[in-house]
This record gives sequence, C-alpha cells and structure tokens, in this order.
Amino acid sequence: MRLKGKICVITGSASGIGRACAIRYAAEGARVVVADINTAGGEAVVAQIVESGGEAIFQPTDVSEPAQLDALLKRALDTYGDVTVWHNNAFKSVFKNIIDQTLEEFDDTVRVSLRAYWYGSKIAVTHMMAHNGGVILNTASVQSYFGEPGFSAYQVAKGGILSLTRSIGVDHAPKVRAVAIAPGFIITPAHDGIPPETIERVKASIPAKRGAQPEEVAALAAFLASDEADYITATGIIIDGGYLGI
Repeated sequence: MRLKGKICVITGSASGIGRACAIRYAAEGARVVVADINTAGGEAVVAQIVESGGEAIFQPTDVSEPAQLDALLKRALDTYGDVTVWHNNAFKSVFKNIIDQTLEEFDDTVRVSLRAYWYGSKIAVTHMMAHNGGVILNTASVQSYFGEPGFSAYQVAKGGILSLTRSIGVDHAPKVRAVAIAPGFIITPAHDGIPPETIERVKASIPAKRGAQPEEVAALAAFLASDEADYITATGIIIDGGYLGI
C-alpha cells in the first residue's frame, strides 16, 4: 500500500475525478477526508470506502468560503492529527466565451476554481512546513496549456493553477512537493454543461480515440501523492490520451 500512513484531504470529492481519487487513496492505505458541497454524495463516498475496509470521514465544504477551508483543515487535524496530502480538486465554471460571459460568472469560476486552490494550499503548506512536510496536488487541465473555444474563465483558472503549482513547488522544496494533474477528456458528470458539438469535436481529435475514466486519473494521483514520486514537483503532469501531442 503505497499511501499507508498518509492523511489525504481532497475537495470536490463527491463525484467524478475527486470521488475516484478518494476511493483510490483509501485503497492505497491512506486515511481520507472527503470534502464537498454535496453532502449526500460525499457521505456516499465515505460509506463506500468504509465498506471496502478503508478509513474516511466527510466534511461538508464550500471551497469558495475560506472559513470552510479552515474548518476542513481543522477537522482533518482533529481526527487524524496531520495532513500529508492536500488535493485541491473542486471545480466550477461556465462554458462561454468572454463576450457572452458576465462578470459574476467569471468571479464565481475563479472563486471556486482558483482562489480556493490558493487558499487551500496556503493553509495546508503552512501546516506542512511546520510539521512533517507533504504534497499539494492540484487538478488542472490540458487547458492550462492551450486555448479551446468557449472556455474563457475556465482557462484563466486552470492556467493559474499551473502557475500556482510551480510557485509552491519552488518556494517550499524540499519539504513540500506541489504537482498539478492536467486531465484531458475525462468521462464525468462535469461535462453535462458542455455543448454536445464541442464534446464530439474533442473526442474525434484524441489520438487514443476515447475519453478516460476517472479511475485512470486516480491511479496517476495516487502515484504522485506517494513517496515514489518524491522527485516530481513544481510541474504539471498531463493525462490526455495524446491530445496535446497532435
């Protein structure tokens, strides 16, 4: 079990990539703090982990509220005594270009999908530097690296996540590592709001000729959270079926 002894906090883990990561972390021996605004979904993930012999708790968390991120860290420390992996994964966006998007929609996207990553990393790194070190994982995107039509605010957030990751990794090595995971097309409910023609266009251009399952991202995340990845920091790791290679 490569994560035995680790305490992993993961936001946005009631569904999709976050859910798959939480389950994989527990299967690899970690104690997991599931955090999400979706209480029913988060509690279901914890129940599945516990039924499989793992250890997990749920903390309802709206990552757009810094006080709730503070409460998340406190809950993890009160329950498990430490945090060694903090995975910022919660996500919100509106799929519109800059002309059609409102300022409120932009602010909502950045508040959840970038500012919360900054604040979550800030409090987690502060703890890690004062104690046993650790790993910051940030869910970025292939759109951290290139432009896709109709994703203005999303690309601002995802590009910022990659820069944030580099900054943390450089500033706080060697005690804290920071790695961004940059998924391509992953089959999750998050795609429900994307125009169907956009989805079909993306799928047709993937050399692997398919979307990935969330569990494939979780396998990468478990490796990056482990001591096996100790020399990987201040960078992003792309998992996209060759999409950026074309």
